[in-house]
Amino acid sequence: MFMNRSLAARLMEGDRLLGTAVTLPSPEVAELLAACGYDWMFIDLEHGSADMLTAQRMLQAARCPCLIRVADATPAALQRALDIGADGVIIPGMNSAAQVEQAVAACRYPPLGTRSVGAGRAQGYGHNLRGYVHEANLDVLVIPQIGHIDAVHDIEAISMVAGVSALFVDPLDLAASLGRPGLSDGNEVSAAIYRVHQVCAEAERRIGIHAQDADSAARWFEAGYSLIAVASDAVMLGQRARDQVQLLR
Repeated sequence: MFMNRSLAARLMEGDRLLGTAVTLPSPEVAELLAACGYDWMFIDLEHGSADMLTAQRMLQAARCPCLIRVADATPAALQRALDIGADGVIIPGMNSAAQVEQAVAACRYPPLGTRSVGAGRAQGYGHNLRGYVHEANLDVLVIPQIGHIDAVHDIEAISMVAGVSALFVDPLDLAASLGRPGLSDGNEVSAAIYRVHQVCAEAERRIGIHAQDADSAARWFEAGYSLIAVASDAVMLGQRARDQVQLLR
């Protein structure tokens, strides 16, 4: 149940960790994708339609480490995502070091943070409470999402916040914040992403990104990114279906 130790260790070692986004509220989809050999996946509660109970069912079906991208950075949202057994959280809306500090605190038990102690799935429904609480501050991944130019402007301070496992770039949101919604390959966007990468390298902070396709993912891996999610379940399903229709028409 508590599978994140190997994922956390691999991330710290700088392994190339290939994942994808799961947006469809389906345990079967999560199970199927996990069986394909991904190193990790993230269940998207920011844009996907799953609720917390469905997300737990998806975690139970998956056979690889899973993060949850929460809908917001409230302590309740972060704590519930971790209590249902996610190996960590990707946190959108992180545009300043102060916001990141607050989010990290909500994900860490005292004395390192303010996370409330519960007895959910992550804690073995109470049977592994002490063990989980002892290990969680080290093993739970806390990953702020860099999706706004304001975060890029404060990236040096963000990169130095204690307790952050990695930073995760969302090119589409970043492009939208620059007035280019839907266009993630412009010069301004590339310059902003490069700035985040440069600062993370200087701070020895691991970095991830949401890649649109396999070709761009390969380039990000070569550039030194550790945690890459390629496309999503819905995108891959739609693309494959369109390819077959076009081939057979």
